[in-house]
Amino acid sequence: MALPSDTDKSVRAMASAPFRVRSFRMQWPADLAVSWAFDMETIILGWYVLTEARSLLLLTLFASLQYLGTLLAPMFGVMGDRVGHRQMLAAMRALYTLLAVTLMTLAYSGMLTPTAVLVIAGLMGLVRPSDAGMRTALVGATMPRETLMGAMSIQRTTQDSAKVAGALTGAGAVALLGIGPAYTVVASLYAISTVLTLMGAPPQSVSCPASRPIVHTSPLGDLRAGLAYVWHTPLLFAAMCWAFVLNCTAFPMMNGLMPVMAKNIYHTDQTGLSYLVAAGGFGALLSAVVMGRISHLVRPARAMLLFGAGWYLALMLFVHTTTLAMGVPLLMLAGLSQGLGQTAMAAMLIRSCQAQFRGRLMGIRMLMIYGNIPGLMLAGWLIPRLGYPLTAMLYSTLALLLGVMVTAHWRTHLWQREAPANAR
Repeated sequence: MALPSDTDKSVRAMASAPFRVRSFRMQWPADLAVSWAFDMETIILGWYVLTEARSLLLLTLFASLQYLGTLLAPMFGVMGDRVGHRQMLAAMRALYTLLAVTLMTLAYSGMLTPTAVLVIAGLMGLVRPSDAGMRTALVGATMPRETLMGAMSIQRTTQDSAKVAGALTGAGAVALLGIGPAYTVVASLYAISTVLTLMGAPPQSVSCPASRPIVHTSPLGDLRAGLAYVWHTPLLFAAMCWAFVLNCTAFPMMNGLMPVMAKNIYHTDQTGLSYLVAAGGFGALLSAVVMGRISHLVRPARAMLLFGAGWYLALMLFVHTTTLAMGVPLLMLAGLSQGLGQTAMAAMLIRSCQAQFRGRLMGIRMLMIYGNIPGLMLAGWLIPRLGYPLTAMLYSTLALLLGVMVTAHWRTHLWQREAPANAR
């Protein structure tokens, strides 16, 4: 048997390096638990609204409510910079637990209605969009620069594995046990994530450029300073524009509107829907493995753009399929492209920011998720008139054109080989 080469040993060492930091060892399972709960919740409640209310409009409203708090994400970033990212993240997850227990109680008592689901989804949506940004900021606060890309790819496995296990578990739990016991699992996962989040103490980061001493004025003053920092930093502003395009056009097709594809095109039930969601998640999970192997070769800004374009091309093929057997492989390809592009974007943003702006930067990045709301609502209006495939083709074509415009306008910052954003 051949012995492992020095290169193989080096790659394995780089892949395991983030787990040598106590904070990351605690954060990874905490993020895993909350991500599984998020995706179980989305499948359980999305299908409940669609079947109980029998309204595509209410389904798109439910999906949109999950992103309601994107407008508040920069303020969560401000508070994270002020009180600490870990403390802020733990408080958010304690709120998830409380809301999940409330919905679980309504389900067991037989008082659950689509209206109650929408209200709780709205409350959850005020906080939930900031979770990904806060956890990314916490990784940035604990990882040295040389292991940051690897840590980001490993951290993404918490979200991507949830697309597989969370989706399948959510559908299976409801089918076998009913919504009450299924939500008991969701509430338990939120509680576990809260405890684990509190168990680490992050060391000071060395992954961001040197910065001036932190001087806080007021929360609104801090917010204005963060917005000005992004606005006047071309690389960061360009990445925000591309992130908004992705959230407005690609994410609605992959997430919020997938029940439409399952029900109206494939004529399948919630189990079939879970297979579709899991396929995209499996592709994204695979991206973590791929990025872990090639992170030392990746030029982040280029990868962000190229893999984003690959995501749209895969979706354009997917929407013309008519069976699960045809659609699942293409969704895996779309998930792979999504994961690679999003990991590259996150690492590039953290590397390019000053330390005192880390929380606000990721809060502003989460603000771009707001693109999901107009994207979902417009799609909810277009699909009954044009059909799901044509709507998705229009979204993808427009997004590719906008991507070309972003790349051309900020070419020196995003595409040039020597640009800091493309440093390996």
